[in-house]
Amino acid sequence: MIDLADVRAAAHRLEGQLTDTPCVESRTLSGITGAQVFLKFENLQFTASFKERGAYNKLSQLSNEEKARGVVAMSAGNHAQGVAYHAQRLGMRAVIVMPRFTPGVKVERTRSFAAEVVLHGNTLEEARTHAYELAAQQHLTFVHPYDDEQIVAGQGTVGIEMLRAAPELDTLVIAVGGGGLIAGIAVAAKALKPGIEIVGVQTLRFPNMFNAVKHESLPQGTSTIAEGIAVGTPGRITQEIIEKLVDDLVLVDEGDIEQSIVMLLEIEKTLVEGAGAAGLAALLKYPERFKGRKVGLVLGGGNIDPLLLAAILERGMVRAGRLARVRVSARDVPGSLARITAIVSEAGANIDEVHHQRAFTMLAAQNVEIELVVQTRGRDHIRAVIDALHEGGFQAEEQ
Repeated sequence: MIDLADVRAAAHRLEGQLTDTPCVESRTLSGITGAQVFLKFENLQFTASFKERGAYNKLSQLSNEEKARGVVAMSAGNHAQGVAYHAQRLGMRAVIVMPRFTPGVKVERTRSFAAEVVLHGNTLEEARTHAYELAAQQHLTFVHPYDDEQIVAGQGTVGIEMLRAAPELDTLVIAVGGGGLIAGIAVAAKALKPGIEIVGVQTLRFPNMFNAVKHESLPQGTSTIAEGIAVGTPGRITQEIIEKLVDDLVLVDEGDIEQSIVMLLEIEKTLVEGAGAAGLAALLKYPERFKGRKVGLVLGGGNIDPLLLAAILERGMVRAGRLARVRVSARDVPGSLARITAIVSEAGANIDEVHHQRAFTMLAAQNVEIELVVQTRGRDHIRAVIDALHEGGFQAEEQ
């Protein structure tokens, strides 16, 4: 098993090769969660992910012969970009196998680093199998995304930087897919500060490490908003480290992660992908678990598909009561719709959409059902809009 010396050696190799990203307190998130929250902005790396730490540490230690032959990697995106970017910098050939479901933004970004991208399979496991086949056929060095000591040591440099920037941290909450990040951080953090608590976070849809470490058998899903940690099989090296050094593993669901993405964008003005928001999701789901603690979170990546982000933001507005659907019943006579929209306007809400329904309704034939999608300031404002419609003589309810 790797130790602090391996992580420190990796940190030395990484000097000048990537960004020593900020690790700062978020006073707003601290107030919301009840913990003192520090954020490590790994989404500010050039490839927008911590993954390039392990990638560079691995590639820089290859022999000249291995460098001449090139490398192959399997990834849903962030590891792919890290390997492709640093392979390009080191003058090496890189073949990247990605599952077909990988967001287009990650595929195109990987190609921009001159990597040969192969889209194969519907899962990471299928992509991995194909990558091993290519490695054997073309004599390429396989660069595993997490189950590799040099990769783990590289990711562990995040922990060294966090404790250097905020030595008062007493808890680290880290997203877990294959386990490379949390394993590396655990090795470094437990050596530097033995009393620190380390908590891993997985999604309910991909609880592979949770099942392995806690000896559970929770079912595994097929997709998650946090595709960066949608790993079917835990790493052998990483599982051994996690069992020894990680204090706990918790699960979060899709809504928790969506809410965290929106909060980080609104409050911190920073964009994270689903996996990068998993740590904050755990604090929001289990506030009593972390109340009063000095908690470090890693914003692990910022590569998110713009269309997915748009959907998340809209759903977040619905959850917050800032976007509401109101159904209004009215007499189907001239001027009714104008009166309804005037009342909504006077109540201070903005109308996004109007659906005027005559045929598909159980109302009397003389009546019409009007569905409004309105922008509001929150739940209290929605109630005020509905009260105003009632005072205007209309039947109205939120859907």
